[in-house]
Amino acid sequence: MNKFSSVWVFSDTPSRLPELMSGAQAVGEKVNAFVLNEADSATACHLGADHVWLLSGKPEDRMIEDYAAAMAETIRQHSEGGAVLLPNTRRGKLLAAKLGFRLSAAVSNDASDVALQDGKAAVKHMVYGGLAIGAETIASPFAVITLSSGTFDAQDPDTSRSGEMHTVQWQAPAITVTRTATQARQSNSVDLDKARLVVSVGRGIGSKENISLAEALCQTIGAELACSRPVAENEKWMEHERYVGISNLMLKPELYLAVGISGADPTHGRRQRRADDFRHQQR
Repeated sequence: MNKFSSVWVFSDTPSRLPELMSGAQAVGEKVNAFVLNEADSATACHLGADHVWLLSGKPEDRMIEDYAAAMAETIRQHSEGGAVLLPNTRRGKLLAAKLGFRLSAAVSNDASDVALQDGKAAVKHMVYGGLAIGAETIASPFAVITLSSGTFDAQDPDTSRSGEMHTVQWQAPAITVTRTATQARQSNSVDLDKARLVVSVGRGIGSKENISLAEALCQTIGAELACSRPVAENEKWMEHERYVGISNLMLKPELYLAVGISGADPTHGRRQRRADDFRHQQR
């Protein structure tokens, strides 16, 4: 398999780092990881990073994505081309755009497959709300890619591994956003893309009160509760973070149980196509 000469990795979500590092090793010869603290430096080394770059010096009122200038300069200084892998989080996509501009690189979001073909990055991702798979060939020397969760299998850290440590100092951008206050978002913590068992409800469940039946089932079998887009967007019965469909949320559970979701909704079914066992109950 052809590999990129260099791959650069950054994750604003620690839980996504093992998967991104696994992908970097699968498609790259030399793996570089940007991290935000010393603990993540050690983790990145144990996950196979050849070089770890500690981002340092950001003022408390500045945004993480404002490291883009320093990151792009580091990438240019130490490689002539390659891939930059980021999670498909909101911050990951914003950072991807900033890096793409500074590296004169094409950006591809929500990738479900990445490879090097004929010296160019070949990327696949869902298009038209999940109705089809689009294939892209990136001709720019650098390719900036955000990965859908589950694209690569997360690997376990190996504490015998070590890498070379570096520090990247903060560079204040000419134009920036300053954070004046922080307010915790009122929502339940959920990590559906990591769930082993998922129960998902649609409008066919009848009412918001009936969702308690699905919640009871989740508690009994140890599953996470999800929903279709209309339940979250139209009815407002559940929070946005739990809907599966055109959200680009890719699930890979051992069991996916859909209750009251129309079988005619192709965008929903395609998001769960990698489930080991898919059960669908319609009213």
